[in-house]
Amino acid sequence: MIQNRDTIEQKQLGWVELITGCMFAGKTEEFIKRLRRHAFAKRNVIAFKPVIDTRYAVNEVASHAGTLLSSIPVNSTVELKEKLEAKILEKKVDVVGIDEIQFFDEAIVDYIEELADRGIIVIVTGLDKDFRSQPFKNVDRILPLAEMVDKLTAICQKCGNFANRTQRIIDGKPADWNSPLILVDGNDSYEARCRNCYQIEKG
Repeated sequence: MIQNRDTIEQKQLGWVELITGCMFAGKTEEFIKRLRRHAFAKRNVIAFKPVIDTRYAVNEVASHAGTLLSSIPVNSTVELKEKLEAKILEKKVDVVGIDEIQFFDEAIVDYIEELADRGIIVIVTGLDKDFRSQPFKNVDRILPLAEMVDKLTAICQKCGNFANRTQRIIDGKPADWNSPLILVDGNDSYEARCRNCYQIEKG
């Protein structure tokens, strides 16, 4: 029994950190800060982002405030896995960052779990709710699996209260419930809203 405990204690510990909340809550800013902190600690860090997110940069994770971090854009979990496993063959990877996890296919959740089981720290960001205020894909599954979860809030762009909802605006009006779920755009398409100011048009 003691021998088994020693074996467990000697194994490198991996874990999952989830940074979530609505848009404009500072998720990516926090994400970049954490990855840089690990890099300063001499850990080997690598970051990925979905190809679909090109709002501010193509080969960098970018916060709304303009903070940048080099990253590898990928189309799918399969592509991310191929690129990461190739890096791991070259040298040890200690920390993996994945931005905008809701834009990945659902296989990403199982791969994140696998990486943590292999002793790698995985830090991910993602919207907790879509513009309909429904749980967002992948984030809802990672939430109970993660060792650490930080839910950030923003400032309501209508009343100045704290906001935890993402309001999609189309032609100056709240988006209809039936509009496409994924629509990557800039500040003109989304606002952070509080419970009272959030609106949804159900068709």
